[in-house]
Amino acid sequence: MTSVLTALGIISGTSMDGIDVAYISTDGVQVISRGRGATYPYPDALRRELLTLLTDTDRAEHGPIADLERSVTVAHVEAVHQFLAAHKLSIGQFDLAGFHGQTVLHRPERQFTRQLFDGALAAQRLGINVVSSFRVADVTAGGQGAPLVPLYHQALVRAAALTEPVMVLNLGGVGNVTYIDGDTVIAFDTGPASALIDDWMRQHNAGAYDDAGHVAAQGVVATDVVARLMQDPYFSMQAPKSLDRNYFHVLAQAVDGMSLADGAATLTAFTVQATVSALRLVPNVPRRWIVAGGGRLNLTLMSGLAAALGGPVEPVEVVGWDGDQLEAECFAFLAVRSLAGLPLSLPTTTGVPRPMAGGLLFRA
Repeated sequence: MTSVLTALGIISGTSMDGIDVAYISTDGVQVISRGRGATYPYPDALRRELLTLLTDTDRAEHGPIADLERSVTVAHVEAVHQFLAAHKLSIGQFDLAGFHGQTVLHRPERQFTRQLFDGALAAQRLGINVVSSFRVADVTAGGQGAPLVPLYHQALVRAAALTEPVMVLNLGGVGNVTYIDGDTVIAFDTGPASALIDDWMRQHNAGAYDDAGHVAAQGVVATDVVARLMQDPYFSMQAPKSLDRNYFHVLAQAVDGMSLADGAATLTAFTVQATVSALRLVPNVPRRWIVAGGGRLNLTLMSGLAAALGGPVEPVEVVGWDGDQLEAECFAFLAVRSLAGLPLSLPTTTGVPRPMAGGLLFRA
């Protein structure tokens, strides 16, 4: 039996709205306890540089970006230091840390994924064992490398004794779902979530995101544009499947020329329809939808999902989870699983040929 370890989890998602830090105690199968969590912003200049890199896929794949990777690593380490200081914790209270790193390019069809992070540097600076590079083994074996959170979702659903089947929806930059019904776990990326809306708002100098969906609520949805966007081949693909943050970037130019409100409303409606399309890829209609990620705070998006899905669509806080820290907790969970040699992904979650362990260990 695997020992119970207390692990830190750290991630910056595709929306790059901050670095999340959280911790849990787990044996890699059961969640024994969940601790605190917090989010720390990237330095503005670093975030701008990363967002620029996302638009240059050739540089993201081939470019000499060691200095940028070091800056990302230092920012993540500094977030951990701030977290420990704020909560009066010491690094000695933790057995290891799991760092996702910053995804800058994800092309599983070419068996390529890149998350900027220097695990050796982080282990040295923190004085703790570090696990990172969680996606590489899965992608190298032919899997999608994403999403990696499903096994943590399953552990949480079991701990909460929720009536199944349950669909856990994560609305980050990209949307992904985990369908859980007993030992059946199916996961895949649904399509766009916050990324297109965030980019639209920034493009119009209207802020970093549509706060509570207020802008979209004032707009008129161009239903013909949504229907055209939903014709993309991605939606007819079978699961498992995954997306790069910018996959729909060119396609979404269909809203160019609209007013700020109409464009936000149309992109929000696109996210709703992309999510609804997930239903045809699972065996049974979920009893409830539990929603994590920043998108759960977008009231227009959430009300649109509830209307379209015809059932309960609730933020994860309803079942006692922390929607801001769920993914950070997940990488603490996966770090312990990695150390124990347990699978991080399954054929039904990433399309990998067999249950796949992964992660690289860097010793302090």
